[in-house]
Amino acid sequence: MVPALEIPALNVPYLLNKYKLYPKKKLGQNFLIDPQAVEKIIQAAEISKNCLVLEIGPGLGSLTRYLAAKAQVVIAIELDASLIPALEEVLQPWENIHLVRGDILKFNLDPLLAILLHEKGPSQPQDFMVVANIPYNITSHLIRHLLEMKVKPSRLILTIQREVAERICAAPGDLSLLALGVQVYGKPKQVVRIPAGAFYPPPKVDSATLRIDLYPQPLIPSEQLDSFFLLARAGFQQKRKNLRNALSSLPGLNQQISERLLTAAGIDPTRRAQSLSLEEWQNLVEVYLKSR
Repeated sequence: MVPALEIPALNVPYLLNKYKLYPKKKLGQNFLIDPQAVEKIIQAAEISKNCLVLEIGPGLGSLTRYLAAKAQVVIAIELDASLIPALEEVLQPWENIHLVRGDILKFNLDPLLAILLHEKGPSQPQDFMVVANIPYNITSHLIRHLLEMKVKPSRLILTIQREVAERICAAPGDLSLLALGVQVYGKPKQVVRIPAGAFYPPPKVDSATLRIDLYPQPLIPSEQLDSFFLLARAGFQQKRKNLRNALSSLPGLNQQISERLLTAAGIDPTRRAQSLSLEEWQNLVEVYLKSR
């Protein structure tokens, strides 16, 4: 295994030329090439020697190599089959990397993760985290998928569009449905800012790495999550409307019933969805379920 300090710089243009590859826009491929950005992400992730890391979208392995130098096991799942030969060359020195070809949104990793994490023995990984450089066009979908994994990671380290990272970390008053959904499951924090020039080819916008430390259980009880997202989606789909009007679009509700529910939850019916705190959403869900 190659120590992190001895990892050579990755020559992305050379690899692309050797394997006749090109960054695919439809897959959102922008390969991270700046070693300083890679090292900052690694530091922010706080990877221990007994950690299992699931990396989604290793690309050409720029970050994967550093993960392998720090973690006990790395599972790298790559959607683009054409990148696999180049990845196999780049990752050849590391025996603790399991390279998987597949779509994380369709591939069931739970059996493999369960075996690696829960078999008895001193050599088993004790911590589990996810690291991903997420294409901008599937950010919301993929984050929701990761938050709902059956085998729960302790944290997510996600490199995403900087504007989206800021939105996820927003406080009440500026909340979005995505921010609310993330903050139910964990505490998000921007940990690294990454300029567009750190990628090849450079995207049109800057990126940021978001660290989400997940709670042992969601702040909304599991049996209430469906009702929570039902109410939240209704509120945010018509976020220019006040909640009394927005919630009245739900089956079985009208303006009068919505106003009654909001008042019972201690919420002014004229407020808008983005202004509510998570605690107020919790109150609203409980009142809504009692009324069913």
